[in-house]
Amino acid sequence: MTQVTVDDTALVTAIARAQRIRRATLRLGREAAIISTGWIVYTLGRYLAGGREELALENARRLWDWERSLGLPDEAVMQEWAMRVPHLIEAANAYYASVHFPLTIATLGWLFICRPAQYSRFRRSLLWLTSAALVVHSLFPLAPPRLVRWDGMTDTATALGMSVYGPVGTGIANQFAAMPSLHFGWSLLVAVAITRSLRSKWRLVIWVHPVVTFLVVVVTANHYVLDCAVAGSLAVVALRLADVDVLAHLRRSASSPLLGDPASPDGVT
Repeated sequence: MTQVTVDDTALVTAIARAQRIRRATLRLGREAAIISTGWIVYTLGRYLAGGREELALENARRLWDWERSLGLPDEAVMQEWAMRVPHLIEAANAYYASVHFPLTIATLGWLFICRPAQYSRFRRSLLWLTSAALVVHSLFPLAPPRLVRWDGMTDTATALGMSVYGPVGTGIANQFAAMPSLHFGWSLLVAVAITRSLRSKWRLVIWVHPVVTFLVVVVTANHYVLDCAVAGSLAVVALRLADVDVLAHLRRSASSPLLGDPASPDGVT
């Protein structure tokens, strides 16, 4: 009978630890590659969809008229109310520039480490929503309120500081891609992911984030109300697609035999 020594046990433990580290490193590299590739494709696609300023301004006029005919809140009135509160617009500018992207990345990191199952769903929902947004940017270029002179709104970030955009036509950012608002769409996905991942009643506090984000993107003249409505609708679809993991289903379908397992009458293997 073979006797296991202390050295053998230590060796097995060390090998197991090395394998766990290797798997975690490979998983981290894979996820970083997926997210980075998605962001690069989105950024380049948004840049290539630019250069249609005239159409974007025409669409802005149409959308403004649609909103008024639907009785939606007037963005200029909302901004005027916000400007009456001391330092509120400065706080909104800071929130727009500093919270959206860092909070989304922080949520990804926390879910990756602590809630792997929810991480996969969250990442898929982000990719689905961002892909849909790129399609809408291409089909419906839209100038944000801050770039339209007839709506009576002020580009608060340029006027008061903390602007994340340079002059129009510089850099790779397409500033005529206001529809839909990914700031608002991503904030909804963050709220859903954290709500699903925690059990504490305090998890519902995260829903302050999309509410504040909606108000911020409107009063800073970065988005119209309809931009947020469309983003919210697309987020619901993205969550549904992420829940069923459509891509994994398609991969399984492509790899399975045409008629399925002969031993299975319904073709399910």
